[in-house]
Amino acid sequence: MNPESEILLIDKPDGMSSFGVVARVRRVLSERAGHKVKVGHTGTLDPFATGLLILLTGKGTKRSNEFLKLDKTYEATIRLGATSTTGDPEGETTEKAVEPVQRAQVEAIIPQFIGEIEQRVPQFSAVKINGERAYKLARKGEQVEMPVRKIKIYSLEILDYNWPELKIRCHVSSGTYIRALGEDIGKALGTGAYLTALRRTEVGDYSVENGIRLDDFML
Repeated sequence: MNPESEILLIDKPDGMSSFGVVARVRRVLSERAGHKVKVGHTGTLDPFATGLLILLTGKGTKRSNEFLKLDKTYEATIRLGATSTTGDPEGETTEKAVEPVQRAQVEAIIPQFIGEIEQRVPQFSAVKINGERAYKLARKGEQVEMPVRKIKIYSLEILDYNWPELKIRCHVSSGTYIRALGEDIGKALGTGAYLTALRRTEVGDYSVENGIRLDDFML
């Protein structure tokens, strides 16, 4: 590839930040080119998440705004009957004493999350509150009123359900927090919930199927 002007589709592994992926790709491309190559991402994934990370290199980094508002598709695993302080496995989890929920009950509440809905931004997010990142305030133990945004969920389907694990696929607008969606599903069921796994499969017309695993790129 020409490192000066390419769009690079990376299948991000879990346990690594998006910035960590950018740093590794930058190092490899710079070594191959014999000079420092600019590399930037077009939207982060949480460290526990996997899947499509679109990187721009060289002069292509100026195109980042073209990708920010694209719709996205995710596959998520939701743990019912428990909560997490962060809405994902990185937080402090708490088991809840609740009865198992039948699949029919899950199917009954899914339609309320399809269409244009309001979603409260999670405390552990990069949104700025009074000039400071929300997650930094949350780590300090500061309670702040998080903004509510209108988002759109085009489709939401159950891929598998075996209490307490619910697997879903959702096609959503930019700005949708799947962690918040998982928590809201848990609230609607009265069980509590948090995400244990998240995979981004599509961003606009770009698919993770056309991406390259980071380990393979590093070879």
